[in-house]
Amino acid sequence: MARMNSPVSGHRAFIPSVRDRLTRGAMTAAGSVPSTAIRLAAGTPTVVDGQRLDPHFQLGLRMIGLLSEGEYEDMTVARARTALERSSFHVAGTPVQLASVRDVVLPLGDDAASADLNARWYRPDDDEELPVLIYFHGGGWVLGSIDSHDSTCRYLARTGGLNVLSVDYRMAPEHLFPTAVDDALAAFRYVRDHARTLGVDPNRIAVGGDSAGGNLAAVVCQQTRGAGERSPDFQLLFVPATDMSARTRSYELFKEGFYLTADTMGWYERTYIRSDEDRLDPRASPLLAEDLSGLPPAHVATAGFDPLRDEGEAYARRMADAGVTVSLRRHPAMVHPFVNAVGAAPLARAALSEAVGALRMGLAY
Repeated sequence: MARMNSPVSGHRAFIPSVRDRLTRGAMTAAGSVPSTAIRLAAGTPTVVDGQRLDPHFQLGLRMIGLLSEGEYEDMTVARARTALERSSFHVAGTPVQLASVRDVVLPLGDDAASADLNARWYRPDDDEELPVLIYFHGGGWVLGSIDSHDSTCRYLARTGGLNVLSVDYRMAPEHLFPTAVDDALAAFRYVRDHARTLGVDPNRIAVGGDSAGGNLAAVVCQQTRGAGERSPDFQLLFVPATDMSARTRSYELFKEGFYLTADTMGWYERTYIRSDEDRLDPRASPLLAEDLSGLPPAHVATAGFDPLRDEGEAYARRMADAGVTVSLRRHPAMVHPFVNAVGAAPLARAALSEAVGALRMGLAY
């Protein structure tokens, strides 16, 4: 049974400054203004590959540039983690209110390869046995936390009318590949095997995540299917990282200037994997799996201005070719990772709402 407890994974809560709160207030105010009114402040429209960047995101990128502490790969890991938490806080908006939001510890440490993990339950209704989405946050397997993605999980829980369990899996460089995969698998298996006790619908268990978290969600589905055990009932993949072995055209198009850069992605991968051989392992590069048949239904959402755009879409197409039910949606006007910007961009909220619609259809509730 998940228990209330103190954090055990070394996670430290970000404490915003007055400046951070003022920046968040300004971004939240901008996020409530129509795009037509933002265009002047955003500047000359950015058009790449036939796509026009949304004014809210263009303004956000300008703000990030003004407030930037440098590139993550040029910082210490500790400083980069704080910088990402700060950036996420700026665009999170006003927290969505739910029936309950509780920090818990998942008792997964049954052997040397496992550990008890921090997690956060989001419940729109404490009295009803609802479907559950097990969510893995993004951040390149190095950065991010249940706090950095709090606004995202709140929005998904409220809009989707389902429980969300956000998992604070162990990250690199303290814990190298495949530790994050092992944690994600253990978290899914725990919820699957204790669904009734946890108060969730045992027949409607989804996994999801963004970027590195989308990678983990995809791998959980592949690994459980390959082991012949019950897999998730749905996978919700936002801007997923699917292939460390090659670089696509979108890497060249969006290598810098759109939040996630090619250099930062390279740093994430080098920090996470043990050697270049890991790049060919489907647990790191799920696109390289030989057989994608029999996977759960999926919704894959990519961003137009994202180095990971093409590999995410390639994974969706390969699943579809293997007979998996897939909805693929490119959001051409947004950047990576738009899921965090629920307070600063109407298009981000619309994309999450659309994904929730696909999730509800996939789980049939």
